[in-house]
Amino acid sequence: MNKAEVAMLVRAIKANYPVYDSSGENIDRLCRYLKDFPYEVAAENVRQHILTERFPPNIAEIRGRLGDQIERDRMRAETQELFAKMDRAAARAVPPPPGQREALYERLGIRR
Repeated sequence: MNKAEVAMLVRAIKANYPVYDSSGENIDRLCRYLKDFPYEVAAENVRQHILTERFPPNIAEIRGRLGDQIERDRMRAETQELFAKMDRAAARAVPPPPGQREALYERLGIRR
């Protein structure tokens, strides 16, 4: 995120929390901690914070839980891939030849 994007975030925060520090020093401080963070995610986190919290967001709240979000997205994609693989396997599955199941049960001593 660049300084202009941080300034836009500060402007949105200041509009909703009038006591928020919108000084150049604070913008510079925020830039140090948000330079590696995507603006779109930060803007959404600030929007959600404004909707649900009485006090202005700090840096951790602006950053949100991006690591958790990334892990959830990875796990969701992995789960969808597994379900697709299971669906493909189910589509290819065929029943055993006639009599094979009964012969197997007999050899194992299972009565049905």
